[in-house]
This record gives sequence, structure tokens and C-alpha cells, in this order.
Amino acid sequence: MAKNNIKVEKGAFEYKGKTYSEYFICGNVRGRDVKIKIAPPDKNDKGGYTVLDIVFGNEDKADFIAEPFEFTNGEGKPVTGTRFLVRTVDKETGEVYECAVKPARNSDKTLLAMLMR
Repeated sequence: MAKNNIKVEKGAFEYKGKTYSEYFICGNVRGRDVKIKIAPPDKNDKGGYTVLDIVFGNEDKADFIAEPFEFTNGEGKPVTGTRFLVRTVDKETGEVYECAVKPARNSDKTLLAMLMR
């Protein structure tokens, strides 16, 4: 489903005198450069950005993982989908760090689907 080797990049922006991190995927869809913003899965959980900072560590890029899932709901019906992860591996210890992410806006969701074709 997903193209391999998609990377999530970490950048910085300023807002009201403070510096914040932002996370995004750069790609090209039909000859047009796109920047797809990525966010923690729960927009109300501001701690999700702390987790992303920990996953990235001192790196400015991380692997984007699209992982299919399937389970049976309480009514016995199958539910399928794809969850998205950002993953890094510590170069010294080999320890894997990862967290769930999602496209930040509906337009980012659409662009990501186009990029993954």
C-alpha cells in the first residue's frame, strides 16, 4: 500500500516569541511539491508533541510507517484500516522509539493518500 522510505521531518516555527516543533512529510504529487503536516492522533493531548520530540531525539528525520490492522468489533464485524507511526532506532543501543501520528488536517489526509499511491 505505502511507498517505502517516506520520511517525516522535524522543523521549527515561532509563535508569539516562542519556538515550537512541527512535523511534516515532503513529497511530490503529479509534479507538484507538497508538504503534509503530521500531528499526534489526539489534538487535545498536547503531550503528544512531547512524545514526538522524544521519538526524534537529536534527529531531524524519522521513518514513516503505514501499518495495516484488522480486528472484529463487538458485533462480530471485521474492522480494517491503517495506522500511521513515526519510528526511529537509537544508533547506540538499537532501541526502537515510535508513536502514532495522523495527518493534521483533511487536506493533509488527502495529500498523504495521493503520495502513498
